[in-house]
Amino acid sequence: MTAPWTTAQEPQVYTVARSGDLVHIRQAIRALAQKCGLSLVDQTKIITAASELARNTLTYGGGGTVTAGLVNANGRHGVAAVFEDTGPGIADVEQAMTDGWTSGGGLGLGLSGARRLVDDFELSTLPGEGTAVTITKWVR
Repeated sequence: MTAPWTTAQEPQVYTVARSGDLVHIRQAIRALAQKCGLSLVDQTKIITAASELARNTLTYGGGGTVTAGLVNANGRHGVAAVFEDTGPGIADVEQAMTDGWTSGGGLGLGLSGARRLVDDFELSTLPGEGTAVTITKWVR
């Protein structure tokens, strides 16, 4: 999956292998959100979405990577992040995106909640091959 990396600054890649990595990812997304000028509310939204998706990458995908950076497109700028794993994938995307559905013991709001918190959300998955989710939050 390709994110719209259209800035002079290269995106950074973060490993998601243990729960401590989730803290580093939240900190990195916060720093990017502040750097690009997102409002405090929008910073909170993308940090929350990133936290949920990173946790899914670890819990359901068995770990993976997060690629995050600043983006520019069509005269606007923001923060984008791609969450990738090589886990089992999602067998039924429509069901997984339904509020309240969970394959584990959670509330079932991870994917659907993350989608509502960001401006752009793209999910790509193949059973047995993994999942990639790309999110973007634009400065208003």
